[in-house]
Amino acid sequence: MADNVPQALESAHSRPGATVAGNRIELIEGGEERLRALLELIAGAQHSVRLVFYIFNPDWAGALIRDALVEAARRGVSVKVLIDGFGSRAQPRFFADLHESGGEYCVFNPSWGRRYLLRNHQKLAIADERLAITGGANIDDTYLSDEGPRHWRDLYVSVEGPCVACAAEYFDALFRWSTRKGAKLRSLRRLVGHHSQWRGPVQWKFSGPLSMKNSWWRSIGRDISRGQSLEMIFAYFAPPGAMLRRIGRLGRRGRARIITPARSDNNATIGAARHSYSRLLRRHVGMYEYEAAKLHTKLAMVDDVVYLGSSNFDYRSLYINLEVMLRVQDAAFAEVVRNYFEHELAASKWITPELHKRRSNPWRRIKWAVSHFLVNILDYTVTRRLNFRLER
Repeated sequence: MADNVPQALESAHSRPGATVAGNRIELIEGGEERLRALLELIAGAQHSVRLVFYIFNPDWAGALIRDALVEAARRGVSVKVLIDGFGSRAQPRFFADLHESGGEYCVFNPSWGRRYLLRNHQKLAIADERLAITGGANIDDTYLSDEGPRHWRDLYVSVEGPCVACAAEYFDALFRWSTRKGAKLRSLRRLVGHHSQWRGPVQWKFSGPLSMKNSWWRSIGRDISRGQSLEMIFAYFAPPGAMLRRIGRLGRRGRARIITPARSDNNATIGAARHSYSRLLRRHVGMYEYEAAKLHTKLAMVDDVVYLGSSNFDYRSLYINLEVMLRVQDAAFAEVVRNYFEHELAASKWITPELHKRRSNPWRRIKWAVSHFLVNILDYTVTRRLNFRLER
């Protein structure tokens, strides 16, 4: 496989991270580094590879990943791939060699009716129940590169250690559900709740759909209610009122800083975030917009508790989509993430109350309110087609 990897991807280097409860947890910041990490995970697998991604596209990066999976299957590794039917452009013929080599893939397709709004928005790769990678980046060359106007700023986290077994068990249960004819939404909710964790310094948080026992939003809500310091970076930030109230109360008693995008391929998500600014700025929450590239990161830190994974901070991700977040409670790892946040903050514009007031004419407030409604109801690929022209 090394012959298929571009020279720029071959030079490995140490990654910032920490060891928590016997698990080595590291940040993977760059797009090319994320691609290299995925290829290394697949190449190093001895028994099994499990992949679930919202977007798996048949471009340059997607072909590299697909070919690595085919090679793994040919050497006897069990390969299973689960992609979302709404988000991914890869067609069955793209995976024909994988199927012929003994690998399995499944398309997560919603049905008409109440399940139609459900998306599998997760991004998770697992090798041998020992190594896992999760985060916000899809399998697409704009997420797995660092150059060009279309590339995304994003973040992966790698986990190596005993906690990976839980993620592998969850994937197997989800794969069985996705391939079962007539599988019920109720059983999917039970599956998600059963595999989510509540104890220990490293916890897997699986969420969706429409479950009152949602581990991810209940956990982050509890931590924000108790915390004194909050840092967030979210590509899509349009939380429900209850979450805004928690963030506002923390902003008044401590320090809260939130980075949202200034650039995106989906301007409705920018407008949706700006709809919440006034409410947060009045409560001393610092708002910033990342300007160096299109932003796709999903990160939250409350005191020494870090959340990283696939979920945005909006109604759809908190209540409807299938999502995966890793919760890590550790001072050393929190310091690593805090350094990352400060680096991203330096590339962001501070949205002062005065700047926001100058932007907020009646027409823009209407656009922001409409964007907020649409982003929380419609799929991201749909709202992308409804782009509003927004001021910088």
